[in-house]
Amino acid sequence: MKKTVKSSKKILTNKKIWTIILCSYILILIFFTFFDLKDFKPSFKSESNIQKILSEIANPEITELNKELYDLSMIKLANIKTNKDSSLWPASSSYPNDGAVLPSRRIVAFYGNFLSKQMGVLGEYPESEMFERLNTELKKWNDADPETPAIPALQYIAVTAQGRPGEDGKYRLRMPDEQIEKAIEMAKKINALVILDIQIGQSTIQNELPLLEKYLKLPQVHLAIDPEFSMKFGRLPGIYVGTYDASEINYVTDYLAKIVKENRLTPKVFVVHRYTKNMVTNLNQIKTVPEVQIIMDMDGWGPKSGKIATYKNYIYPDPVQFTGFKLFYKNDLWKPSTAMMTPSEILELTPKPIYIQYQ
Repeated sequence: MKKTVKSSKKILTNKKIWTIILCSYILILIFFTFFDLKDFKPSFKSESNIQKILSEIANPEITELNKELYDLSMIKLANIKTNKDSSLWPASSSYPNDGAVLPSRRIVAFYGNFLSKQMGVLGEYPESEMFERLNTELKKWNDADPETPAIPALQYIAVTAQGRPGEDGKYRLRMPDEQIEKAIEMAKKINALVILDIQIGQSTIQNELPLLEKYLKLPQVHLAIDPEFSMKFGRLPGIYVGTYDASEINYVTDYLAKIVKENRLTPKVFVVHRYTKNMVTNLNQIKTVPEVQIIMDMDGWGPKSGKIATYKNYIYPDPVQFTGFKLFYKNDLWKPSTAMMTPSEILELTPKPIYIQYQ
């Protein structure tokens, strides 16, 4: 009887995982149905405006890392409940440089693109309403975990995967300077971090990342990459789920570390989205460095049970450094869902996510 029950539970878990994967495929199709900017012609500014932004932003005061407090925060974040938990978490990594954002603060990010109302809250609401909604979420997280202050972030999709090949056949569209700078200027109004998100399509991260270096030199600008839209072997975005290898992730880490060193910056936050095993290959070869803080973010949507199963199967077993959890205002409520997960429910996870994203 015990074997039968255990087998049934395994089948049920597998069904939950496949349900959230199927839902994610549907989301991709909806994404490309609504957001294919074939008529959008980006224009790019000279370096002068970027230099103006650089001159207006003062380097933040760098606080010295307290290693004892850091260790205590990491243990609290691990949320260890079993011997297996303690063998995995906290993840083994080097101490960050002084001034690191994590783990003393939790990042709560609003995601999207200003040119689409379907890609997330950044493009869906007017600025004042978006700020009000973000403030509401920050309060919820601060109430749920007052020992880890929640800070705001705007996660702007600076390179978007596309359903059509475009002029160079790469199935991606780079946002113009004016759009990226709009996100930076908007974030300044509420003292928020900026996270630039890259969906490379059939391009490569080696081709796309250097184009954003001028912004990554800013102390408050960080980075996210989306394996879902990293298409290998000529595959098309929206038809297949893409992938990144550890070697590509390490390339990004090294690139960010170089920027930090050369510009004497505090550590960069580096978010990697994930909701299937193959979205990140050779994960145990991902390296960590003091200049970069890596977050593996659970990016799936669907009912609570499916989201928790995805987190347990694809985030929990593979420690890198920190973890994140994504929430969808609309898609998490599609049937059979009845409600989004609350901060209190998410804080029950092992480990506790330190990065929360709302779309």
